[in-house]
Order: sequence, then C-alpha cells, then structure tokens
Amino acid sequence: MDVVVGLDIGTQSTKVLAYDVGTKQVVASAASPHAIIQRDDGTSEQDASWYLDAIRACFAQLPGQVRDSIVAIGVGGQQHGFVPVSSDGSPLAPVKLWNDTSTSDECATLTERLGGEEAVFALLGNQILPGYTLSKVLHLKEHRREAYEQLAHILLPHDYINYYLTGAYWAEAGDASGTAFFDVRRRVWCPEALEAVDGSRDLVAMLPPLIDSGAIGGRVSSRAARELGIREGIPVSSGAGDNMASAIGSGCVERGDLVMSMGTSGTLFGYSDELIADREGRLAAFCSSSGGYLPLLCTMNCTITTESIRALFGYGVKELDREAARAPIGCEGITMLPYFTGERVPNLPGGKGVIAGLDLTNMKSENIARSALESSVYALRGGLDAFISLGFEPKRIILTGGGAKSAIWRSIACDVMGLPLLVPSVGESAAFGAALQALWALEGGSLSAIVASHVVFDDGKALMPDRESGRLYMDAYRRYQRYVEAVSPLYR
Repeated sequence: MDVVVGLDIGTQSTKVLAYDVGTKQVVASAASPHAIIQRDDGTSEQDASWYLDAIRACFAQLPGQVRDSIVAIGVGGQQHGFVPVSSDGSPLAPVKLWNDTSTSDECATLTERLGGEEAVFALLGNQILPGYTLSKVLHLKEHRREAYEQLAHILLPHDYINYYLTGAYWAEAGDASGTAFFDVRRRVWCPEALEAVDGSRDLVAMLPPLIDSGAIGGRVSSRAARELGIREGIPVSSGAGDNMASAIGSGCVERGDLVMSMGTSGTLFGYSDELIADREGRLAAFCSSSGGYLPLLCTMNCTITTESIRALFGYGVKELDREAARAPIGCEGITMLPYFTGERVPNLPGGKGVIAGLDLTNMKSENIARSALESSVYALRGGLDAFISLGFEPKRIILTGGGAKSAIWRSIACDVMGLPLLVPSVGESAAFGAALQALWALEGGSLSAIVASHVVFDDGKALMPDRESGRLYMDAYRRYQRYVEAVSPLYR
C-alpha cells in the first residue's frame, strides 16, 4: 500500500486525508476543530499552535498501517493568513485570518502610498483588499510593535505547516498570489508593495523562496516524524492555498470548469492558461498551484449565513433544509444580503446582514430559511457574470464544500448558475487536492493525467438546470442586485 496524505488547514478545522494510490480509495481521514478569536472591530484570529495541535490529533487517529505506508505529503491551507515568525521559528503573534476586516484602514493607507488603485493594479494585477496579507503586516507594525521588531519570516498558514513538517521555508505561486505583495504577471514577489509597509527594513528578505508547484519542497524532519508517528524523510510537496488545492482535488486543471466551493466562505474559480485580471476587482487574479492561473471570486459569508439562521431558529442542518424546501423560489419577495462578517465582493468590510422585503403575508420562517440558501448562491452568481464578461467560457459547475451535501442547495446552485452541475466523489476536495499534488511531486509527469485517473464524480448528485426554475431565480437575483446597490452606500 502506497499512501499519499493531504492536509487541509481550514478556518474551522484541520482535516487529514490518506489516499491509497494503488486502489484509488480514501483509506482513512481525520479532523480536529479550531477555535477562532473574533471581536467587534472585525478581528478574526487564531493561534498558530492550534494548527500543530490539530495536526498531531489527526495523525494520532490514523491507523498505524496507514501511517507506515505514507510515501508523500501535501499541505493546503486557508489563504491570506499572516503567520509572523521569529528567527528561531516561533510565531510572534496570533494569525490574522482571511476573514479579518480590522485592517481596512491599512489597506487604504497602502493603496495611497503606492499611488492609488490604478497604480496598485498595474503593479500587482490585484487590489489591496481587507483579508489579503499585506495590510496585516502593516497592522502588526502599527499595533504589535514588539512582535514586529522580532519579525524574521513572513509566512502564510500552509508555509508555516511546511516549516513544521520539514524545518525548511518555501512558498509557491498559488498561495503567494493572494498576499498583495506578489506580482501575478511575472510570478515573483513585489518589493515595492512591502516597501510601502516599511522602507527601512528589508521585508523581502523575510519571504520564503518560491519553488515550482510540482516540486518537492522538503522532507519530514525527525522531530515531526516522532510527533506524528510517521517515517522521517517522507517528501513534502510545494503545497497550496485551500482554493488552489480544491481545484486539483475537484479536477479543475483545464479550461471550461468552474468550481463553486460552499464552505465558511463562498468561492467561484476556474482554471485558465492565461492571466485573467479584473480591473473592477470582482475576480482576484490568482495563480493556480498546477502551473496556470486561477481567477477567483471570494465571498466572506456562505455557510456562515446558514449556520447563523439555523442557530436563530434552533434548527438542525437537515431541519433547515426541510424548512427551506417548503418555501417557493424567490421566498415570496424576501431577500437576504448575507454580509454578517462584512464582505469582500462587493468591497464592504463594514457590511451588515440585511433581510429585506418583509411584509405581513411573507414573514414566515420557511421564507427566511430559504433566503439564506438563495442569497449565498446569488453572491456567487455575480462571479459567473464577471467570468463571462472577461471572456471565460464556462462549461459546467463542480460543487464542493459543505453546501454540496445539501440536495436543495445543489438544486439552487444548478438552476441559478444555469449550468450542468457535478459533485466530486471525494468530498474533502482541498485535502484530496493536496494529496494529489504530493503524488505529482513524487511521480512527476502530467498533473492533468493524474487528475483524470483519480478524480471521479458522484453520478447520483449530478444535475441539469431547469429552464423555468432558472427564470424564476433570475427574477429574484435581479431583486437581490437592486438591494445590494441600494444598501452598499451605507457600509462604505
């Protein structure tokens, strides 16, 4: 048995998936939750030590035979988080996460220092938005000065886990492209962006060296081997951001596929051989972790929205779905704007949730429940419009994340997007993608061939869009857009 292992260091938990290359089966998996530190000012943070605790707990759950059979490891991690590390490899402060909106002032400061939005776009191919890593570095300088003075390494969460596993530092273009100090056109670090943070320190020297996405970055150290109960010297691949890993694990390595990931956040991304940069800022111009590009829309509120409504009414997961199924498409005129943790697209870091259109005839629990499901998909439909306007020709939607488990959410997604919908058989696409990238690093050759051999879809969850339902959803979607335009000035 030859096993490749993928780690997914997510927002709510760490997941470890062990995949037998010979039998093409997941032979073991484990998960361990994380806490989140959140405050009213938009702060969203975690301790880096929690990731290591979770990894140890996950590996302890794997059978000994599986751990003994591991031949390669890959790591996927939540994008944009900033792990400030000292010269001895110790984290200096809590990790500011992708959904931290407390750095919006720093984003404005950095944009101004670099000459405004047009100049930033010309420099990076992206804007400097709350959630991206650059503003977090300036925030550390301004708010945690002692930690900043000791700063020796600027890492992302998956970079930090690679360091834990191997004792070596490196980065790759996919995750790096979400930092706002990476030039996506030339696929190199951007010194000018970091000089806007601090011109008196060589922050570029604190960045890990970039390696190719298909390369082996390092090998498991004796310390990590001892703590995890695995063999020393196992190769560790370059790794990826969670979205880039999910693209591999869901088979999105060639043109035409759009992956719709419905997890804590909502994302919509597709593979491209060429850079797709969006001057309007709807799509992030990211690199893939498979050698190409991965234009991506990210909304900050997806399952957060449904979990909030579920908690409000005291429903279980299946009960929320049953309640939502009682309501008609469009929720009898009720529209939800799911900006409960602020929002990135549209850029409303101070945004708040809105339930609009209530009257004495439609104010029913089932309509509010369904509006939570529909609104999360409408936010991602805006991304599909952006893809099409920029010349991307989508052929199908591949649905992943927690939303893919819900029959009603699958139906809504298919009809709102108006495209055939598929669901991968392996649900943990980020962890699976990290494992397949590890196999690629181990064996070399074509990643497309590896994906074609190992990624399969669940025939029982495949859907074709219904034309009449699609027409009703488009009416509700246009109403959603009107509300977005109306309330956005309140939160800018």
